[in-house]
Amino acid sequence: MTITMKYFVVDAFTDEPFRGNPAGVCIMDRYLDAETMQKIASENNLSETAFVLKQEDHYDLRWFTPAVEVDLCGHATLGTAYVIANFVDTDVTEMSFHTRSGILTVTRDGGLYTLNFPARMPLPLEVVPLMSQAVGCPVLEAHLARDMVLVVENEQQVRDLSVNMSLISKLADFSVIVTAPGDNIDFVSRFFGPNVGVPEDPVTGSAHATLVPFWGKRLGKDKMTAMQLSMRGGTIYCENCGDRVKLSGKAVLYLQGEISV
Repeated sequence: MTITMKYFVVDAFTDEPFRGNPAGVCIMDRYLDAETMQKIASENNLSETAFVLKQEDHYDLRWFTPAVEVDLCGHATLGTAYVIANFVDTDVTEMSFHTRSGILTVTRDGGLYTLNFPARMPLPLEVVPLMSQAVGCPVLEAHLARDMVLVVENEQQVRDLSVNMSLISKLADFSVIVTAPGDNIDFVSRFFGPNVGVPEDPVTGSAHATLVPFWGKRLGKDKMTAMQLSMRGGTIYCENCGDRVKLSGKAVLYLQGEISV
């Protein structure tokens, strides 16, 4: 049986095409098996493809990299909310998504979307020489939640990283975030996940579920602005809410069409 569904590509955490993080969004009218979703995500070859199915009072949402299903994804959730608000339910101002990380809500205020995610405060790790070797600059601190967090001295070091992907893959099962205080904003980061099929992710909402409580405690601030310093770049407006974080950003449509498999 041929499966046909609407498909969108949305650049998330930006209001300009070709910046932010492109997310694939598949609007399902019935459940697909995980193997088919994984094959579609691999074919799309974006850092994440979201699969969303509307229920009576919520949406079921799953995310896949080209290699694996993940338990949390910020930019593809933002992309999904953008598609729903602009092409599925244009009057909506709040959306509820049932996911592997529980119920996630997204509110819409004009062109700004705010994601409500669980916080993931990392725990300290011993710094070992492999960490500095993997990122090409001195690592001052290391911490671990789902992602490994490596703290370096300043924003310029984050921009100028010389990353060895082979060594990154040995450091952490999932991914490595390199972060530092920002020059003109609160903090900056880059995200590397070669073990999950994403060598460098342009803008990673789920990473900020860890970075927001980490930097919020360190800076003594609840509201912060963050930038991810990938080649495409992106801005995330952050709020530390204890056991939850709020991540806000804009999005822009790049592509719409159909998938037929």
